[in-house]
Amino acid sequence: MSDAAAMNPPVKKKRRRTPIGEGPATRVVLLTMAIAFLAVILVAPLLAVFLEAFSRGVGVYIEALGKPDTLSALQLTLLVAAIAVPANLVFGIAASWAVAKFDFKGKAFLVTLIDLPFAVSPVVSGLIFVLLFGANSLLGPWLEANNIKILFAVPGIVIATIFITFPFIARELIPLMQAQGTQEEEAAVSLGASGWRTFFQVTLPNVKWGLLSGVLLCNARAMGEFGAVTVVSGNIRGQTNTLPLHIEILYNDNNAAAAFAVASLLAALALVTLAVKTLLEARFAGELAAQRRH
Repeated sequence: MSDAAAMNPPVKKKRRRTPIGEGPATRVVLLTMAIAFLAVILVAPLLAVFLEAFSRGVGVYIEALGKPDTLSALQLTLLVAAIAVPANLVFGIAASWAVAKFDFKGKAFLVTLIDLPFAVSPVVSGLIFVLLFGANSLLGPWLEANNIKILFAVPGIVIATIFITFPFIARELIPLMQAQGTQEEEAAVSLGASGWRTFFQVTLPNVKWGLLSGVLLCNARAMGEFGAVTVVSGNIRGQTNTLPLHIEILYNDNNAAAAFAVASLLAALALVTLAVKTLLEARFAGELAAQRRH
């Protein structure tokens, strides 16, 4: 053995361990449990929906989707989402901008109000609007006298959907804006930019991927909402039934094939939303990594 080898003995490589110190066996067990849970709770039900939807052939499937009541429910679902999502987009941006970039009294209370739909049952939310706009409420006689119909009509469905879905965009943007801080906005203002110009050219571009992700989540919930909508809609076929309500009616009528066909349509919309959200998150992570490298 040479003198150099004697002075520098080979270093024995240590087994790489994760920060919490678990070994390969623990990781395999945890991964197996997670995959098994997802397979039973998520994948299997989705497969069952699509298999049952096509169990009687493609002809029956297309016929179920082409029924007038189904098309009416689809149209109403898209209409409600088209109104609720932009409304929540405006509110979510304004609320998150205020919470993350400014200090004011009542800030914690505002955050609590934003989280309120997460804590209240959707059915209870629907009952709240019945108490507000029902025939026996304070507004009921005035609404009836002016021939304004909110409950058991499209306006009531829209209002209930907006209430249920308004936390999604704000909750997606608030932590993102807080993590970015206010340095860039302060620099822009110090260079003479106005408040609105700073918002549109500095704040908004920095949160564009989080904003799109929040919009997708809000849209998915708006199309799939059941509890609050079923209370305020009145379940009038061809008029106030969204896709989730229409699925329930078909299933209660022992028309399982049509019910699963419509359910597969709603599930497909949810899967597309999830796929787009995943792509946006990957794009955002890529841009963030590129910014850190530079």
